[in-house]
Amino acid sequence: MRTVTLGLLQHACGLQPEANLCATLARVEAAAARGAQIVCTQELFLSPYFCQSEDYAAFALAEPVPGPTTAAFQAVAKKLGIVIVVSLFERRAPGLYHNTAAVIDADGSLLGIYRKMHIPDDPLFYEKFYFTPGDTGFRAWQTRFGRIGVLICWDQWYPEAARLTALQGAEILFYPTAIGWHPSEKAALGARQHAAWETIQRSHAVANGCYVAAVNRVGHEAPAGGEGLEFWGQSFVAGPQGELLAKAGACSEETLLVPVELGALDSVRTHWPFLRDRRIDAYADLGKRFLD
Repeated sequence: MRTVTLGLLQHACGLQPEANLCATLARVEAAAARGAQIVCTQELFLSPYFCQSEDYAAFALAEPVPGPTTAAFQAVAKKLGIVIVVSLFERRAPGLYHNTAAVIDADGSLLGIYRKMHIPDDPLFYEKFYFTPGDTGFRAWQTRFGRIGVLICWDQWYPEAARLTALQGAEILFYPTAIGWHPSEKAALGARQHAAWETIQRSHAVANGCYVAAVNRVGHEAPAGGEGLEFWGQSFVAGPQGELLAKAGACSEETLLVPVELGALDSVRTHWPFLRDRRIDAYADLGKRFLD
C-alpha cells in the first residue's frame, strides 16, 4: 500500500505579488512540516483575481516559465523533499500569455508544465482577454510520490479532460482553482452553483477511479470595483468512489492535509472496470462540435 499525504493551500490573496509569494512559500514549508508530500497552490495565487476586468496593466503580472517563481519553489521542493504544483500567469512571448501550472518534483527538478486548455469568458471571469488556450495537451507526470495530472479551474467541468489525463496513468488529478459567487446571485443560486462544482469533480474521481484534489481561494475581491467576487473556498479531496475525504471551510484560510492510499486504486478499478468497458470504437463523434 502506498499512502501519500496531499497538502492543499486555501487562502486569500493580497495586493502585492512578492508578499503573496513569501506567504505561500511559508505555507508550503508549514505543510511539509505536518507531513505533506505533494502540495498544490490555488490558481493565480500571486495576486488578486485580475480577470474580473480587461486591464492591459495586468499583463505586467506575468512572468516566464521557468522563471523567478518556479525557481523559488524548486529550491523549496528540493530542500523539503516534496512535490509542488504551482499555478502561474505565464509570459511565453510578447503578446502571448497562458494560465499555466508547473510540476516540480521532490528533487527540485521542473518536470513540466500544463497550460490551461479551456478558457472561460463570463461576467467577471474575462480570461479570454488574457490567456491563449493551452497547447501542451493533457499530461501526467511520474513524481517521487505518485503519478499526477494537473488541470486548471474551468477545465474541471470537462469530463474529456479528466479522462484523457487519467488515461495517461494519473492517480491524482489536481485542480488549482479560483471560483466564487457573484454576491448578488448568492442567495438565489449560490448553493446550486457550488453543488454543481463539487459534484462534477467528484464524478471525475468515480469515472476514472482516481483521486481528485480541488484547491480554491477564499475572500471577497473587487479589484475592478463593483460587487466583485466572493470566492467560496471549500477545497476538497475526493476518493475514487466519489467520497469526500476532506473539505475546507467556505471562508477560512486553511491548509488541508489529506492522506490518500494510491495502492487502493487497482482494487477500485478492478471492481468498477469503467476503463475496461469503454467502447472506444463508438466515440468518434466526440471530436465534433455538435451533432446536427
